[in-house]
Amino acid sequence: MVLHKALKLSALLVCSGSAYAAFKIQQSDVQDLLKPLFFCRPSKVCAATIDYVSNWDDNWDKRAGEKSVATRHILLIRHGQYNMAGKTDLQKKLTNLGKEQAVFTGQRLKALGLNKKLTLITESSMTRAHETCELICQHLDPAIPRESSDMLREGAPVEPDPPVIHWQPEPKMFFIDGARIETAFRQFIHRAGADQPDESYELIVCHANVIRYFVCRALQLPQTAWLRMSLRHASITWLTIRPDGRVSLRCLGDAGHLPPDMLTFE
Repeated sequence: MVLHKALKLSALLVCSGSAYAAFKIQQSDVQDLLKPLFFCRPSKVCAATIDYVSNWDDNWDKRAGEKSVATRHILLIRHGQYNMAGKTDLQKKLTNLGKEQAVFTGQRLKALGLNKKLTLITESSMTRAHETCELICQHLDPAIPRESSDMLREGAPVEPDPPVIHWQPEPKMFFIDGARIETAFRQFIHRAGADQPDESYELIVCHANVIRYFVCRALQLPQTAWLRMSLRHASITWLTIRPDGRVSLRCLGDAGHLPPDMLTFE
């Protein structure tokens, strides 16, 4: 009805072809036509918007009662390109390109001013992640504590939706790896404790599947969506966790610090 009246007013003013016809429109007619446009009561749609209830779980990490006051920044770095023809972990070393990629990432972190801000560096215990971390650390303060974790090793976190033809691990792999990677998420991705007074920056060097799963979990997105994202080698993914438990993704798979001819996925 409101649209009909608005169209009627437009027709009278625009299509009349003369100022006289427009003058013939009585003031009361104009008010009658415009009133619904400016004085209508809120519709059910407006009410639904006002009454919207968030589905975000503030206590997703079960630490809401710790009275956190600090923000945690977690930078997740994917390892550089590696020898995919290798049969064992030790054989899957970084290629020459992969080493160059890691160096560029180290330089990027330093350029961002993180070489002095980082409070902890954690690497996956797999060879390619360890080598990547070694090269990155050459550009960071050597005094930054550094750890290695088996929990961050590559794996199959959960069956992806939609499924893909080119990658179909045995169901038992999702069962085994999924539990480990979920445990890693709970260990590394959470709000700051009450004993942390200041903002912190932490670096985790690991693998694409682990990073993508962490992102879905942290943002409370469907866990099965992890394989819909692609991450370049030596890329940076940045999660920020506020004291109230809110999480933001500052960047996902950022590889802008790499020259175009050094951008790789596999």
